[in-house]
Amino acid sequence: MTQPAPNIGNGTDMMRQPDERQLRIDLAAGYRLLAHYGMDDMIYTHTSVRLPGEGHRFLINPYGMTFDEIRASDLVTVDLDGHLAEPGLAEDQNQRVNPAGFTIHSAIHMSRPDALCVMHTHTLAGMTVAALKSPLLMLNQMSMEFYNDVAYHAYEGVALDLSERDRLARDLGGKPAMILANHGLLTVGRTVAEAFYHMYYLEMSCRIQVAVMQTGAELAVPPEPLVAHAATQFEAGAIPKGTRMWPALLRKLDRLNPDYRD
Repeated sequence: MTQPAPNIGNGTDMMRQPDERQLRIDLAAGYRLLAHYGMDDMIYTHTSVRLPGEGHRFLINPYGMTFDEIRASDLVTVDLDGHLAEPGLAEDQNQRVNPAGFTIHSAIHMSRPDALCVMHTHTLAGMTVAALKSPLLMLNQMSMEFYNDVAYHAYEGVALDLSERDRLARDLGGKPAMILANHGLLTVGRTVAEAFYHMYYLEMSCRIQVAVMQTGAELAVPPEPLVAHAATQFEAGAIPKGTRMWPALLRKLDRLNPDYRD
């Protein structure tokens, strides 16, 4: 079941559009990894992938499954109106989509052609930082990767109002990550691997910040020029972030439980 590692040196290979089967496998892996690293929330929150081809269709989790049980075949296809796109598929209990997930993810897929994958989480650390007036502090090397590169969206209640899509898209702009005030975290990527990379390190930045603030000691915030310098060292290139680590993460899942590929 183990997949060969890609040729990291070939940017053209890494940007080739994957087919639906591979997107399903990668997205199912994304769900399993979010669960494995403690970033799931029972049956709530969601991750989506835009499918190739004409029109706006994307894969998302069926409403009612935990992240650690999702397989490639479980993912459902919806359009930008939130309707199931598979011909003849009955919209039964096992095929429903979280309406808040549809609102958030369709907003980003509509406005960001580069956002193949959109991830959203409700973690303890992420929601804690999202409840602060000054959310993400540049306290460590991980958070510095997001210097001037994390957006903020004001809380508007549960994301059921489709009019919020315009404001979600506006607030995210061209950035790879967003903190949803009083709510949680959101990241995007040119691949599932890149979206997961952003989410993992945004989550780690939040966990570190919460841990540091709990000490009650004075915070050691590096000077802004140094933070800005560190941020430039993390700048993305032609190859999406997370590309190098993704094969290793898939091997981890293959050792733990390879049925995510089914």
